[in-house]
Amino acid sequence: MIVLFNKPYNVLTKFTDDQGRATLADFIDIPRVYAAGRLDMDSEGLLLLTDNGQLNHALTDPENKAYKTYIVQVEGVPTKAQIKTLETGVELKDGMTLPAKVKRIPYPKWLWEREKPIRVRQNKPTSFLQIKIKEGRNRQVRRMTAAVGVPTLRLIRTHIGDYHIADLKPGQYRVVK
Repeated sequence: MIVLFNKPYNVLTKFTDDQGRATLADFIDIPRVYAAGRLDMDSEGLLLLTDNGQLNHALTDPENKAYKTYIVQVEGVPTKAQIKTLETGVELKDGMTLPAKVKRIPYPKWLWEREKPIRVRQNKPTSFLQIKIKEGRNRQVRRMTAAVGVPTLRLIRTHIGDYHIADLKPGQYRVVK
């Protein structure tokens, strides 16, 4: 079984927390499912969960090379050179990233309002990118956009391979057999 979950902003990608923060248990009432991968607390969107250890490994194994697709709101308007750098690979502290698929997109009409609005500077426009990566390093997309000079303000994962959030609202899930 696979559970597709649209993880809201400010929710931990685990079922328990000794500090009283929001967790997956506040939204998912299916016993013995575990997250296949993770999303940071300040990131939103698609999270896969499963009750099958082999399937969990298959979903998270970097060798599967399934693209993860993110909608990224960034501060500023990236230049063609900045986008090209993201596409060819970015040098991060933990090494060079693999090439990414990147394109500028208009404001996504389907995008929901976030409970806590992003920080906006009056003299700096924001824009949206669609970024597809095969890796899953810690805070990778955020570090990539910052490295090229357009820091991430909001990050929403929409796809993992063929799985997508479709019409799931934040906090909703769907079971896929």
